[in-house]
Amino acid sequence: MTQDPFFLLIVFSMLAVVVVLVLGLGNFAKSGDKRGERSNKLMRYRIIAQFIAVVLIAIYVYTKF
Repeated sequence: MTQDPFFLLIVFSMLAVVVVLVLGLGNFAKSGDKRGERSNKLMRYRIIAQFIAVVLIAIYVYTKF
């Protein structure tokens, strides 16, 4: 399973979601004028990354089972 390139792509996409989430939360915790705008943009990127990860997982499950 860990040798499957599609599985590794799924793991990479989930890690990307975590990274964007942590960046967004870290940015949210800081204070400043433009922080809200950047946090909002990062959270939009997180939603897009989550969508891609869920689609990849669904395709993987559909093709393997």
